[in-house]
Amino acid sequence: MTADLLWSPFAEFAFMRRALLGGVALACSAAPLGVFLILRRMSLIGDAIAHGILPGAALAFWLFGLSLPALTLGGLTAGLGMAGAAAWVSRRTGLREDASLAALYPISLASGVLLLGLAGRKLDLLHLLFGSALAVDADTLSGMLATAAFSLLVLALIYRALALDSLDPLFLRSVSRIGPLAHAGFLTLVVLNLVIGFQAIGALMVVGLMMLPAAAARFWSRRLPVLLPLAALLGALCVWLGLLLSFYANLPSGPCIVLLAGAFYLISVVAGPVYGLLRSRASIQTV
Repeated sequence: MTADLLWSPFAEFAFMRRALLGGVALACSAAPLGVFLILRRMSLIGDAIAHGILPGAALAFWLFGLSLPALTLGGLTAGLGMAGAAAWVSRRTGLREDASLAALYPISLASGVLLLGLAGRKLDLLHLLFGSALAVDADTLSGMLATAAFSLLVLALIYRALALDSLDPLFLRSVSRIGPLAHAGFLTLVVLNLVIGFQAIGALMVVGLMMLPAAAARFWSRRLPVLLPLAALLGALCVWLGLLLSFYANLPSGPCIVLLAGAFYLISVVAGPVYGLLRSRASIQTV
């Protein structure tokens, strides 16, 4: 009976299967990127870029309508443009890159909302911000699968350089000049996953799927080769359970997925063997 409850919606409905497959693919590519964002102390940059893609997507919608390639290209251009602008301001003025992003993303968000208003409010803003994983069509699913495969391939190629640049950038600079290239490739993957993810679970919700499983995994291991697949596994599990909760409770799918990821994070904060509250308390009592 329990097994039927856990699988029957996906067996009966094609839209549930598409949502599950696309969501799991997104989790497997986005959550490992979240691990590197945490290691590089760039956790809030994902949220800023997620807001930054909105004007590009809104402009693409205004010009081309609900076209997946146009929305993807518009969001990707806006996200990369905002990241590049923040880096340029940081280099020219000495202002930290995260501060530059914090200043730019409200401008991007306001511009996107204004563009949607000028477009005649034909696209529901709440749908764009919070998405609907249950509305994933065949084209969106293909885009999500292609993005996940591309992200994992590129991440595997730059993994060593990216790990060194995250853990010991001075050593990497002394032996190679690949660090800036790996950083640029990494930021491109982050923007690409945010762009393809906002079309399924929303511009605001996709950041939760990228960061929460990564943050939760950090409480269970210190080893990077373990953190990456563990974050992907937690993200995929949250997608599966979140879709079930959305289906049975008739709730929005994106928030259900992210709230379950938040629940896993809180459990990890309390019970995780690495810096978890229970472990820390036990260590104090032992001392």
